[in-house]
Amino acid sequence: MAEQNGDSILLEMRGITKRFPGVLALDRINLQVRPGEVHGIVGENGAGKSTLIKILSGVYQADEGEVIFKGQRVVHNNPRQAQIAGITTIYQELNQIPHLTVMENIYLGSEIMRGPFVDWPEMRRRSQTLLQKLRLEIDPAMTLGKLGVGQAQMVEVAKALHHKADLIIMDEPTAALSLTEIAYLFQIINELRDSGVAVIYISHHLEETFEICDRITILRDGQYIDTRPRDEMTMDDLIRMMVGRTLDEQFPKENVEQGNELLRVEGLNQGSRLKDVSFSVRAGEILGVAGLVGAGRTELLRAIFGADPIDSGKFFVNGQAVTIHHPRDAIRNGVALLTEDRKQQGLLLHLSTRQNISITVLDTLVRARMLIDRRRETELASKYVDSMAIKITSLEQLVRNLSGGNQQKVVLSKWIATQPRVLLFDEPTRGIDVGAKVEIYRLMNSFVAQGGAVVMVSSELPEILAMSDRIMVVHEGRVSGFLDRAEATQERIMELATGYSNQGSANAAQE
Repeated sequence: MAEQNGDSILLEMRGITKRFPGVLALDRINLQVRPGEVHGIVGENGAGKSTLIKILSGVYQADEGEVIFKGQRVVHNNPRQAQIAGITTIYQELNQIPHLTVMENIYLGSEIMRGPFVDWPEMRRRSQTLLQKLRLEIDPAMTLGKLGVGQAQMVEVAKALHHKADLIIMDEPTAALSLTEIAYLFQIINELRDSGVAVIYISHHLEETFEICDRITILRDGQYIDTRPRDEMTMDDLIRMMVGRTLDEQFPKENVEQGNELLRVEGLNQGSRLKDVSFSVRAGEILGVAGLVGAGRTELLRAIFGADPIDSGKFFVNGQAVTIHHPRDAIRNGVALLTEDRKQQGLLLHLSTRQNISITVLDTLVRARMLIDRRRETELASKYVDSMAIKITSLEQLVRNLSGGNQQKVVLSKWIATQPRVLLFDEPTRGIDVGAKVEIYRLMNSFVAQGGAVVMVSSELPEILAMSDRIMVVHEGRVSGFLDRAEATQERIMELATGYSNQGSANAAQE
């Protein structure tokens, strides 16, 4: 941790209040950030984190309160003004133009000019210097869209350095990163801290917040709760302040008596992505699927659901051989897929909550003249809003305006409406807060208790270990092993996920 002057304040937000129609989003929020500090802001969805940083970055203006930055009272009417002042925001959904080059993205809106023309050689030279500071071995003239998510995020950091940012706001920066990329990002954050740059770090991953932040501010329901040094609180303290109650169980796993086999997959092959994958899952069971990024976990679920073609393989549902060439075949046979990216693949963001819930069963809601029976559709949507405890202002609220946890509940509702036997769940709690995670786990428990089965892909090992009855580990497209709940540990999973266990067995066999 860099040494900080406790009397030195880079940013102070005093009594920040923001109202939207019918909602008090922020109620007299206070925040102080020091130079060279990594300052975490945590809270459940709806706590006010996004609204607060949008006020700081000039997207919104506060109704009450003031912002003091570098000793001066400031009012930023747009993000450009905040950027010029020294505040840069890196959002979870990167604000970049993929078809432009790396250097064009870095200098977008502030191009280096020589007379009336862009000075391309100088812009490339300076971009290269910025990238080298971040140890990025990429050509500034290459198209940004060719980069991976991790490298694209580093380009945003390079842009912040170009603008000589004193404060960088990172909103869910690790949501789409691998473990290796997260470690690299943290190394960069530490270097920014050492150079005197302050970072506001917002993440639903509390373990990350504890690892990288110096101090943490907690918000709840639009109100300021507390700010504490990381070393002066525990994870339990943090969760209790976030949700306003004690979470007796972060992972409320319920033991359910298992029944007949509901899904069996035999000899599934798909190019180089899936190689002779075979497994089964029973009624009442949650089968966790673990593995490193690129191991084939998402590809496996998509293949079972018929979203991607396969080379060979057999599927059995309830003991009967079935043919699945298309998602409609999977749905007809009682198999549903909740995708990893709910915004791009799981929801129609421009439609209402009502329309998103009913979209999978519209054929059952059609009346004469092929018109949708609006009354029945409303009754269906209301039923799931109530049973899933989805927090909305009305059924007509656009699903894009819901929190991540409520969006996930809408996705779950639309699939439960099809009355599936098997739920394929890809990263069930990605991007949602700790309270909403518990609710999703309880809904999974309820589904298997009623005789369903869940195949759950997750990159969070604590989630896999806590919620799975059995764990299947995949490595380079193959099943590398199965672990019972009682024998599973993070170390054992990682051995199988890296192929170390298989290699050891092969060496032993050779000896």
